[in-house]
Amino acid sequence: MTFFETLVALLAVAILLLQVTRRMRLPYPGILAAAGVAVAMLPGAPTIPIDPPTALALFIAPVLVDSAYDFPVGAARRMLLPLFFYAVVAVLVTTGVVVSISMLTVGLPIAVAVTLGAIVSPPDAAAATAVLSNLPVARRVDALLKGESLFNDATALLLFGAALTVQARGGLDAGTALQVGIAAPGGILFGIVFGFFVSRLRPITENTVGGTLLQFVYAFSTWLIAEHLHLSAVLATVASAMTLATLSSVRDSPRMRVHSFAVWTTVVFLLNVVAFLLMGLQARRILEAMSAEELQRAMGFAVIVVVGVILARMAMAFLLHAVVGSRHRSGHELAPFTSGETFLVGWAGMRGLVTLATAFALPADFPERDLVVLTAFAVVLATLVIQGATLAPMIHLLKLGRQAEVRDELKVARRSLAEAAFQRLEKEVGTEAEAIRTICRDHWTASTEANKASALDRRRDLTIAAVLAQRQRLEELRDTDQIGATQYLELQEDLDWKQLSVGSDEDRRITES
Repeated sequence: MTFFETLVALLAVAILLLQVTRRMRLPYPGILAAAGVAVAMLPGAPTIPIDPPTALALFIAPVLVDSAYDFPVGAARRMLLPLFFYAVVAVLVTTGVVVSISMLTVGLPIAVAVTLGAIVSPPDAAAATAVLSNLPVARRVDALLKGESLFNDATALLLFGAALTVQARGGLDAGTALQVGIAAPGGILFGIVFGFFVSRLRPITENTVGGTLLQFVYAFSTWLIAEHLHLSAVLATVASAMTLATLSSVRDSPRMRVHSFAVWTTVVFLLNVVAFLLMGLQARRILEAMSAEELQRAMGFAVIVVVGVILARMAMAFLLHAVVGSRHRSGHELAPFTSGETFLVGWAGMRGLVTLATAFALPADFPERDLVVLTAFAVVLATLVIQGATLAPMIHLLKLGRQAEVRDELKVARRSLAEAAFQRLEKEVGTEAEAIRTICRDHWTASTEANKASALDRRRDLTIAAVLAQRQRLEELRDTDQIGATQYLELQEDLDWKQLSVGSDEDRRITES
């Protein structure tokens, strides 16, 4: 099988398995990991070489932009202490645990051990988000998990780059120390400047296919330029995406935003599929090349590392719980999470795409590369399958779900939006203004008056019935050659927007799992 044939096979399997995970409420990354291994083990599956620097830019940059663009800056300010703790302290401590395990069990050189620690230390929020999207928890828990995955990558990749440099040069010199020291602040500054520059270009390509392509060119360019400048590519990418989101949040074209969201969701999912396939292929090659004794050594080491990173994460979660609780009793505003929320955050430490990509990025001549890559893949597979599959039951067991509260919050927010629209049109005159005011008034009062909710349902049903009649007439116009293909598609899109505008939440949602 060629790489393309193998990729098509995995995508077909992934689509099938996603339907299973959606019905069983399991996080899709764990299923993808298992599918990647299974497809890679098929007879004839190819060995695909990948350029190490390309792996980091290709797999990480789009995911960071996609997450950072929607992450609220206000949440980062409110959660500054927990974000710093998990993004910096927890990564360093986890790396230290892995270094200790590596040196005591298999005797890895310290630079190699630090490299492995940097690879497996940053959790990925993808699996947790896949569960929390269907089973929401407290907003601050959700914000912490998503925000942590943005910033912990920077700490891990700075460690990763420094360890690779030290390994290549045979030691730590002043130049390397200076480069690491300016990488983080320099990356943030460059990201802000570059994000501002791109925001000036975006209006030129608004509502065009080129505008969507520009988003990907900008994502990869931010990463690559930062790399060439020896700055933190992660922090540059995150800073530029947040800057761009802040400058463009109001001016963005709705049409462009809807289109971009659909494209980015699909691309990020595809990157996950390809990454797991490539890692599965590498794991197969490594397993085939190892003797029985080497494989036993690698498996035993991988199990110890998996247990170590899970226990380190749990210890860090409850340490922060104690610190925040003590500060709160001393008068600080930030209240600690409940014990159940703390346990959930500690257990939601699944590794994913970033760990895979950094493992890809190891040079071919890196010492003990096969052991490091196999251990990294074992950590990803174990945490996704064990922790990812138990997140939903844990939320139920600890009674952390907030489905009812989220529905109420959504209802209140919609009422507030309708109120704002009604107040804006309150002094307008004419039958047109009155018709729109009636709709806004109905939405405004629907949450407190049951009969208004039924009026909204009646209007929704009538609108959908009218749209369906229009669809049937549109098909007749096309079949009788009274309208061209381009005009048909334009009118079909108009009807799609009308139907979506009155549809339910489920009708408008595109899910990943």
